[in-house]
Amino acid sequence: MSQYQHLLLIINPALRHSPAISQAAALAKASGASLHIAALIKWWDFLSLLEEGDRARARAAYLQDHHEWLASQAASLRAEGLRVTTEVGWSEDMKREILDHVTVNQPDLLIKEVQHESLLKRALFTPLDWQLLRDCPVPVYLLGAAGPGLPRKVVAAVDVAASEDDGGALNDRIVEQATSFATQFGAELHLLYAYDVSQNYLDEVVNNWTVSELMNARRQELQAHYSALARKFGVTAEHRHSREGHPVAAISEFAEEHDVDVIVMGRVQRHGLEKLLGSTTEHILYQVPCSVLAV
Repeated sequence: MSQYQHLLLIINPALRHSPAISQAAALAKASGASLHIAALIKWWDFLSLLEEGDRARARAAYLQDHHEWLASQAASLRAEGLRVTTEVGWSEDMKREILDHVTVNQPDLLIKEVQHESLLKRALFTPLDWQLLRDCPVPVYLLGAAGPGLPRKVVAAVDVAASEDDGGALNDRIVEQATSFATQFGAELHLLYAYDVSQNYLDEVVNNWTVSELMNARRQELQAHYSALARKFGVTAEHRHSREGHPVAAISEFAEEHDVDVIVMGRVQRHGLEKLLGSTTEHILYQVPCSVLAV
């Protein structure tokens, strides 16, 4: 049985040329899942400046236009044998609306196109996609600029340093989800570990060891953990990769060089300054052209 039975796609109906619907439809067709498409329209501030009657007519006309467009999209998909349902509605609190849809529809996967935000805006406001990564109870599939078809190359990005604390179970879930995803859609699976040992050992010298010796010892230790994880899930040597450097930069460079379609990464709860600055997974959204599946 497929791991996906119900898919929920959230779209901005104003972006009609987005490949989001065709990408979600390809996943639904390959997995045999049902697809519910919710087109949520952000409340327009300028409508509040209109007279009440004009405002009501403007809202109704705008809603009807998007409803007819989405209905035609759904009809085309049903003609291909897909089980598709749709809805169009206004939203004053997009995060709350999306999470409510997740609660009501109980999907196996929430699908949404990445909403790119400027660095300045991210510094002032927590982006919607970050909020969903932090609070959505189901895996979140954020679509990048990939084509409309199925993914061909899937990369599971793990953090074996975290497995020494409490991240081992999350690493397992990342690889399991990536393996299942790649198998489901006939994609090639790769395993990637990006690390920066200098962050932990820049100024530390223990028992007369030099910084260089400590860093080399740490590299070997992490590589041993990484090899054990790869063996556990049967990832072949040619599909194992590691990069040294800041994880965001290293993963982004790998994705560009290897034409990656999907990066599978973990989501963890953040607090304080770490939550304010954002996690590796959150920052990756703005650095890679591919999609990100967060578990």
